[in-house]
Amino acid sequence: MDPKVSAELSKLDARVPFRASTSHLHHTWAKTFYSRPELYIQPESVEEIQKAVTLARRCRRRLVVVGCGHSPSDLTCTSSWMINLDKFNRILSANQETGVVTFESGISLHDLGVELGKMGLSPPNLGSIDNQSIAGAISTGTHGSSLKHGLLSQSISSISLVLANGHLVRCSAASNPSLFRAALLSLGAIGIITEITFTAVPDFNLAWEQSLHPLTEVLETWDTTLWTSAEYSRVWWLPYMKRAVIWRAKQSNGPLSPPKKSYYGGKLGFHTYHNLLFLSHYIPRLLPWVEWFVFGMQYGFKPGKATSMAVQPAREGLLMDCLYSQFVNEWALPLDKGPEALTRLSAWINGDHTIAQIPVPSKGIWVHCPIEVRVSDTTTSRNASGTRPFLDPTCAQGPTLYLNATLYRPYGRDPPCRLRYYEAFEWLMRHLGGRPHWAKNFTEDSSKEIPQMYGDNMKEWLKVRKDSDPDEMFVGEWHRRNLPLGQPGESSVAEREKERKPLGQGDAIEWVGQRAVPLQVKESQEIDAFQGSSPSPPMTATSEESFDYLAKGEASMLMSRVGEYDSS
Repeated sequence: MDPKVSAELSKLDARVPFRASTSHLHHTWAKTFYSRPELYIQPESVEEIQKAVTLARRCRRRLVVVGCGHSPSDLTCTSSWMINLDKFNRILSANQETGVVTFESGISLHDLGVELGKMGLSPPNLGSIDNQSIAGAISTGTHGSSLKHGLLSQSISSISLVLANGHLVRCSAASNPSLFRAALLSLGAIGIITEITFTAVPDFNLAWEQSLHPLTEVLETWDTTLWTSAEYSRVWWLPYMKRAVIWRAKQSNGPLSPPKKSYYGGKLGFHTYHNLLFLSHYIPRLLPWVEWFVFGMQYGFKPGKATSMAVQPAREGLLMDCLYSQFVNEWALPLDKGPEALTRLSAWINGDHTIAQIPVPSKGIWVHCPIEVRVSDTTTSRNASGTRPFLDPTCAQGPTLYLNATLYRPYGRDPPCRLRYYEAFEWLMRHLGGRPHWAKNFTEDSSKEIPQMYGDNMKEWLKVRKDSDPDEMFVGEWHRRNLPLGQPGESSVAEREKERKPLGQGDAIEWVGQRAVPLQVKESQEIDAFQGSSPSPPMTATSEESFDYLAKGEASMLMSRVGEYDSS
């Protein structure tokens, strides 16, 4: 450990552990990016989180909070300090009658579902996987696929965060509402979420079925039954076959019936598909045939030939197998733009530029993954707080369509179509009024238009961000590339990217950062400047005080007094 860090650490209460290692290699779930943090910290209490934040600020270090690293982008990459909350994962309280549950932010969606199930409760909605921590899922706008539900964060009624000054602040729709709206989709740049109060629903099972249909059927029923005949619906569109797999699920009181083993869920199908994708890396023209063969084996070679069905607990039935390492480029746009979006993108993929009207050439481009089509409605769905995040990408005036252009990375190799395909896909999404999913692989061309996409909501989020973290301790290169933050100020501790280099594992990239040069300020001057004229209130896990007030001073990190505060 850096001697200066050790010296500062020695000034804090040794009774509060500082669990850190210096040899961690971080990577995204998809193994697209790797980075080597200076320190990898795994706190197990609020006091440990506060200690890490205070130490990082005094040592002029950036802090990145990471869970399973599900985002395939470099959002979580750092060469500075990384905090993982996997061991900060307890259920703190639960009311089985009201469904109101409070838990620590590091708990995964999977573990939360299991614990809620023991109480006869369930999350009302889930995305496609449940590996993520709940804090990471809400911080990037995770959603499922249902016109009766919106973002996962809509079930949240209050949040507690540790800000850059070490204060623990609680926020809700009634208390610190601006901070709450910012924290509901924070991009990790507001503070460290520590505690979440969430409204669950009575546990339920889902009866689901899925089968292959012509694309024409999807388009013809778009405005009638496609999205309304069941509570949960999603579509996987196969662009070369001009067909789609439609999945629908309803609540059920019937006996559980597990799904039959899928073709590519077994070893033979999994490795056959993987190797065919790898071969198509060198012979891209194989991809239409690969699509026909693999999805024919899974869903039948003719529409209506085979139907898969099951009855499962909702926390299992709503999930899907993501299979392989992948790039993911997902956008939210008005639901009524769906038929146009699918028709034009289909035309582009199949070489018809007259219909596509996309100013990007498609000659020589072959894509290899079904496009996931999902929906939500944040305007009418159940909302525990009645609050909309500032950076909510969904439509404020009606239902939202999500188009997800996933590209598999067989054996870690980047598909050769990626850059031009995503250029065309994003051009169409922007043209139709879409906004990118924050956690996915959108490009810098789209980043330039993000301020206009969010307007005054972006300005409000930036104001809260600056008030909560004036020295930019939670800001990284990803934030600067994709948000209108401007250049770092003189007091900024923001980390900047130094280089990207091949890691030697497929096409994985090692992200190398460079920390800002520490200010040459004596500790007493630094703390006095941070405090301003306001005395520092004691740390508390139940603070309902003004966010504006708390943001001014350094928390009272005289760690020997933690027990006094806890007992008072």
